[in-house]
Amino acid sequence: MKILIINGPNLNFLGIREKDVYGTQDYNYLLSLIGQKGDDLDIKVEVFQSNHEGAIIDRIQDSYNDGTEGLIINPGAYAHYSYAIRDALASVSIPKVEVHISNIMERENFRRVSVTAPVCDYKIYGEGLEGYLHAIDYLVNPS
Repeated sequence: MKILIINGPNLNFLGIREKDVYGTQDYNYLLSLIGQKGDDLDIKVEVFQSNHEGAIIDRIQDSYNDGTEGLIINPGAYAHYSYAIRDALASVSIPKVEVHISNIMERENFRRVSVTAPVCDYKIYGEGLEGYLHAIDYLVNPS
């Protein structure tokens, strides 16, 4: 199985930005956590991060033809207003999970709406970095 994880803006600043919200572990720690999970399950997990909306859209579109069987996305702030990312997600017919490290439903009002969530099959909010691992588990065994 091949899973693609897409991280949006500012995720590369884990451990630097708002530690009280996102924790103290850095992005490399997240990558190692994901890599270990992929090894444990004997699956291929590719991680892509960009602060640029168009690059995220391009990577989603590329997943249509590159053998990706499941997609996990943490769109960051783009979740709240990027209809372009939403449309790109809707255009690929593979299982998709939206992940947010913090619980967006318990934060500022503008964060409580995700325009990308309705085109994802499953949502994980507020589980910290462990949410990524739960998303992988869901894609591997959706029942």
